[in-house]
This record gives sequence, C-alpha cells and structure tokens, in this order.
Amino acid sequence: MAEPILVGIDAGTSVIKSVAFALDGTPLAVTFVPNRWAVVPGGGAEQDMQATWLAAAETLRRMGEQVPDLARRLAGIAVTGQGDGTWLVDAGGEPVGPAMLWLDARAGRIVDAMRRQPADAIRFAATGTGLAACQQGPQLAWLRQHRPDAIASASTAFHCKDWLYLKLTGQRATDPSEGALSFGDFRTRAYSDAVVDALDMAPLRHLLPEIVDGTAGHATLTADAARAAGLLAGTPVVLGYIDIVCSALGAGLYDRDGAAGTSILGSTGMHMRLVRGAANVALPAERTGYTIAFPVDGTYAQMQSNLAATLNIDWMLDLIGGVLASAGVHRDRAQLLAGVDDMLAGTAPGTLLFHPYISEGGERGPFVDVDARAGFFGLSTRHGHADLVRAVFEGLALAARDCYAAMGPMPAEVRVSGGGARSQALRQMLAATLDAPVRASTRQEAGAAGAAMIAAVSLGLFTDMDACVARWVTPHLGTALAPDPELVAAYARIFPAYQEARRAMPPVWRRLAEGGGDA
Repeated sequence: MAEPILVGIDAGTSVIKSVAFALDGTPLAVTFVPNRWAVVPGGGAEQDMQATWLAAAETLRRMGEQVPDLARRLAGIAVTGQGDGTWLVDAGGEPVGPAMLWLDARAGRIVDAMRRQPADAIRFAATGTGLAACQQGPQLAWLRQHRPDAIASASTAFHCKDWLYLKLTGQRATDPSEGALSFGDFRTRAYSDAVVDALDMAPLRHLLPEIVDGTAGHATLTADAARAAGLLAGTPVVLGYIDIVCSALGAGLYDRDGAAGTSILGSTGMHMRLVRGAANVALPAERTGYTIAFPVDGTYAQMQSNLAATLNIDWMLDLIGGVLASAGVHRDRAQLLAGVDDMLAGTAPGTLLFHPYISEGGERGPFVDVDARAGFFGLSTRHGHADLVRAVFEGLALAARDCYAAMGPMPAEVRVSGGGARSQALRQMLAATLDAPVRASTRQEAGAAGAAMIAAVSLGLFTDMDACVARWVTPHLGTALAPDPELVAAYARIFPAYQEARRAMPPVWRRLAEGGGDA
C-alpha cells in the first residue's frame, strides 16, 4: 500500500499553497493559486472571502492531479494562513462582505486613541501583544463606526484560516494563538473578559468563535468540501496555529534542549524567541510585539517584527543599478546581489550606522512609529558605496538585536530563513550582533510544514512535537555559524549608539512627515 500523506494549506495574502508531505516530512508536491486583494480608499485592504476558499479548494484539486491516489492516501489536512484581519460570516456561514486584511490601516486612529487609554495596559498585560490596526479588535471597532450593517449581519468573526476551516469542516472555531493574542490571556490560552472590556467589545462578544487547539483534536471534511476539493468526506482536518507560528515551527524555533530564536528575513523581518513558562515571558514597557501560544504545552513564541528587512537591500541594489544604468551598464538585483558578499569582504565593520526603516509604514518593532524613516549616521568622505552596502546589512542585524533585546535574554542559537538568509555575510553579521550561533534552515514551505506537523502530532503519527521536530526540522538545519569574536566586539560597541540614535529621531521624523517628506 502507498505511504500515507499529510497536506498543509498555507493561505497567504497573495498566494495560497498546498503542500503534500510524506510522514517523514519530505515534500512531495506543491500547488498554488494566486489570491488577489484590493486596496480601498482610506488605507483599506480587502479580500474576497469566497474567492479565497475557491482558491484553496483548487490547490487541493490540483494536488490530486499530481499525487497518485491522493484521496485514499491522505491521512489528514492542516490549515494555516495570514494572521490578524477580520473575516465576518452570517448565521448561515456566508460572508457578510469582503475581509479586512492585516494590511488594512483604517483603524489606525482608533488604535492611537486606544493606546492612550489606561485600559490598554490591562489589555497588554493579558495578551502580551501590542495593539495595532491589523488586529481584529480595532478593526471591529472601525466596522462598528463605519459599517454597522455588516456588524448587525455578522454571526462570527474569523481570521483567514478559521474561515477556511469552516468551509472544510462546517465548524466555527479559532486557535489558541489568534484567539488569545486578539481577545485573551496568553497564560490561559482562553478569552479574557478584561481584554474584551478593555477593547470595548463586550457588545460583540457573541462574534468570538470557540477556541479549539489543533494539537489535541480535529474535525472532518464535509461532503460539500470533499466534492469541491476532489477528496473523500470524513478526511481528518486540523486547525493549525497562526501562519507566523507555523512558519517558525517549520523553520526550527522549537528546540527542547535550548532557548532557540528564529529570524525570518524576508521583505519584512520577524524575530521570534522561544519561551518556556508564562513566568519567563518578558513584556516590553513600550507595549509592543506579540506573545503567541505555541503548539507545545507551556511554551510561547515572543515576536518583534521589523516592517522592512530585505526591502532595504532591494532599495540599495536598485540605487546601485540605477547609477550603473546611467553609465550604460545594466545589472538586475540578482546579478548585483551575487557579488555583494565579495564586496563586503573589503570593508571595515561598524564605521557607519544605518536605521533600516525604509518602509512607508514606518516601524513596528521593537517600537511603533509610523513616521520612522531610514537613515545613515556617520558618513564622511572616506566612505564609498561598499561601505553604504555594508551599513545596510549591518542595520538589519542591529535591528534584529534591537528586537531580541526587547524580549529578554538573547537566544542560545538562532535559526534563519527567508531570502536574506542566503547571504553568508548577513548570517555572519547576525551571529556577531546577537553573539549567538546562527543556522540557516533549508526547509521549503515552512508554514505549510509547521501546520502539517501540528496535524502529525494531533493525529498520533508522532508521539509528541519533539519526535516530529527530529524528523521534520533538524535534518534541514545547516551547520552552525559561530560568532566571530572581533565582529562581536565591534557590534557590541556600536549597538548602544544605534539605539540612542533611533530614540532621538522621532521629533525629526515627525517634522519631516509634517513637512511633506513622504509626498
């Protein structure tokens, strides 16, 4: 008989993927369908809920075309997806309207007002999560003000993966990670009346679905969903955790023997620290970051996230490419990036500072400032373009340390993934800045893998998450890159200056914003 298979669905903002895995974690096939979203006036970002479900179902149908006898071999399906946002359905399970995405900024002014209220300290002490316009609480408050008809028609408020779980199983639920970070207490992994009251959401409490832990149970595929996906009714379906937790799990955050960290260096930078025991969670005084239930009892992921990571590198490469093009020499980003590590070998560390706040949205970790902008410090005539490139790379590493420092002790080891992790120079800088060994994860489709790992434990295919990690994650971790002592000393010297400079800059950023600097 052919080997059983697990399928992980990862519903991203722009692409929905389904990945088939053998029970040892080997990826067997990947299918994906674009998932479109729309920009609406006032900073809104919306997505068609039915289109998202149809795209997910199509990835499963396509999977059946690639994997022989998929329907009969399928041991289970797990689903994760883009975090935050608000996906409303009525009593019949139909969408009330388009979903508000995590990209939606329309609740920004509401967040500013909420953060100034004493009740926000109560909310943060329970959730361990800084308030932001991307989250469901502020978005529901915005809907109450601007779309009361939608609120009146709604029966349940979902996140993306919860909506897909409803379509797959007919069950209304959310998971402990999103349920607690939005309206709960991270210690209990349950809803908190104090948080609901702090957000002034008591009149909408009926919209909150049951919190279901996918590590301990599952539902089954309905007949309608089975027909849409080309699978068998009754197939087990597991509700995964939020996508960032699943990605961190797949990339190596969970380590029984040490306090690991994970940095995902993509367009944005996500820096996560594994914490055992609620008493060991360090909550920043600035009330920023996320504290998220992890799919292992008594374990949490603390996260601080830079709005821009490799976007800074893209900007610098495009700048160099533009200069070359003006001289008749044409190089694309990939060609320029291929020579960066050699270029940086001839430069000295720590001669410049760069704040990597290149995003138009400012910064969100470990501080929140929509006006924050990138900048170089310490330029002189002795600096050339290679020094600027080095400063950009160092800025990403220093920003990572800034994030980890807000979450407590430095991790004993950091596992990195994402496009930025391919750079040996950046990994070396990160190791030295954090003074911790760095491993690059070669695991592809980490989010879908993490969701499938939750299913593997839930369905009894592994005795516990430790056993699953040993098969699915550890073999994909590269050799540890030890920190270079000279670089450690150089970055330890300049890191305080990095922090002092960014703490001094808000008045300048505000003045630039008021003067139309972003026009």
